[in-house]
Amino acid sequence: MKKRTVILAGATGLVGQSLLSGLLADDTVGRVHSLGRRAPPVTHPKLTAHLVDFSHLPTLPHADEVYLALGTTIKVAGSQAAFRAVDFDANLAVARAALAAGATRAGLVSAMGANAGSSVFYNKVKGETEDALRLMPFAGMVIARPSLLTGNRDALGQPVRRGEEWGAAIGRLLGWLIPRHYRPIPAAVVAQALLASVPDATGATVLMSGTMRRT
Repeated sequence: MKKRTVILAGATGLVGQSLLSGLLADDTVGRVHSLGRRAPPVTHPKLTAHLVDFSHLPTLPHADEVYLALGTTIKVAGSQAAFRAVDFDANLAVARAALAAGATRAGLVSAMGANAGSSVFYNKVKGETEDALRLMPFAGMVIARPSLLTGNRDALGQPVRRGEEWGAAIGRLLGWLIPRHYRPIPAAVVAQALLASVPDATGATVLMSGTMRRT
């Protein structure tokens, strides 16, 4: 059986690192091309790390599918424009380049509340990214909309997101009272849901947190 070749953008992030681990462990994946401003802190015979400028991407190697896990916060990015350059522009640039490289399926890490019509800037950009991706001619696309993510950002050298910390603490205390789609969710669970869904995806599918917990 021909093994899959995968492009992964954002392999050094919270969900991205779990996506990378899963892809490298998958016997049906023969090659993983990671795209980022820095290389993942792992080496593997399957892995080729490409250091890129997302505003001027090179021609990408042939691939079967692409995972888009690029994301930041306005606080970290420094401005709304810088945030949009990552969450919207960079993700779409990779998607377009992956299509040109032959990718037929895509997985996106979005966020709960994503809505292009939202008055909340963060949710608006996430929704616009989803809408733009849906217009691209992928045979299958899976959009993950997690609630607050849990995981060790400090171990990745990323700033701790206080909202995620508070959400995790509340979830541990009152999780049974919180509707399932709103409960904090481990980043690894989001990655597992995408890895299970993207290879055979047809059309556009949205995975909410409660759904991903059962995937």
